[in-house]
Amino acid sequence: MAERLESVRRVLDAQVAAGRMPGYVAAVRAGGEEQVIAGGRTAVEPDSTLMDDDTLFRIASVTKPMGGALTLSLVQDGVIALEDPIARWLPEAEHPRVLVAPDAPLDRTTGVQRPVTVRHLLTCTSGWGVGVTGTRLRTAMTERGVHPGPLPTPMSGDEFVAAVAALPLAFQPGDGWLYDTSINLLGVLLARAAGTSLSDLFAERITGPLDMTSTGFGTPHVERMAAAYLPTADGLQLLDPPDGVYAAPPTFEELSGGLVSTAGDVFRFYRTMADGGAPLLTRKSVGLMTADALTDAQRDQALPFVGPGRSWGLATAVDLDAAQPWMAPGRWGWDGGTGTSARVDPARGTVGVLMTQRGMTGPQDGFDDFWTAVAESA
Repeated sequence: MAERLESVRRVLDAQVAAGRMPGYVAAVRAGGEEQVIAGGRTAVEPDSTLMDDDTLFRIASVTKPMGGALTLSLVQDGVIALEDPIARWLPEAEHPRVLVAPDAPLDRTTGVQRPVTVRHLLTCTSGWGVGVTGTRLRTAMTERGVHPGPLPTPMSGDEFVAAVAALPLAFQPGDGWLYDTSINLLGVLLARAAGTSLSDLFAERITGPLDMTSTGFGTPHVERMAAAYLPTADGLQLLDPPDGVYAAPPTFEELSGGLVSTAGDVFRFYRTMADGGAPLLTRKSVGLMTADALTDAQRDQALPFVGPGRSWGLATAVDLDAAQPWMAPGRWGWDGGTGTSARVDPARGTVGVLMTQRGMTGPQDGFDDFWTAVAESA
């Protein structure tokens, strides 16, 4: 196995040597074997701690597919249904207004034609969310503190729902695609529906059953946490130190990207899903979650985020064709803006997880060399 993954290690070590990132931890299954590899350091300082299997990362949007699995586990148990109107648990969002056009002034609205459902939140087709272009609605989200960013939203979940629900939808529910916000609304909905916190739901239904002991919303183990950086023209700029905002439980447990974890823990989740979902989900639920859920029009709107050859399922991206050599129909997973990535490739039989501390500069500023090496190791 060490020989099979040598190209993966070489690619990642070269990026560390070039200064693209201070370090990494990757977990890969290929050819029926599994291995965790680590290189570099947890910070840019040359005397900082070496990366190892126990290093903690802010996994950002790699959280989203875990949230999809959490949602479907509640669907399986009859706690919620995909077609349930969200107003049953989010009454603040019972009567949204809809912009007459996505870039219209916020006071030019019409009535909603159909209720927003749980499925709309999972597929990011509710009408709430962000695109790649600036609009009045996006400006309003920033002004109200609900536009997604690299660090946790500084408000409670209830405050987040109230602030978002006071904004109009960019389109009628189901008529378009916008990123991120729907998943955070979903997190509040799940907690209210289950009558507990989102962290307790994860512990009961995801991290507990899989023994993901290092995964949670924040961590007291700052000695294991990698620093987080954003790339700039002058090099890597510190975004969050190990004892920064993730060193304590957050005010808002964000389903869209709030978890701290290790490469091994994240790998355990994706491997479980690759193997059929038990004990978390049935194989049918895994298939539903990882199938294309968008129309052609919705897919066109998602393209700047998910990239060519991809679509969106239930809280995860899904490959439709091999637009790049490392892609394959049915391959699924997602990336995190803090420098993380995870994919399951049923066609090649691979599962890969990459944890770095170099933030992404945009949706396509990703991990192509890593995924090429993983595909070639199959």
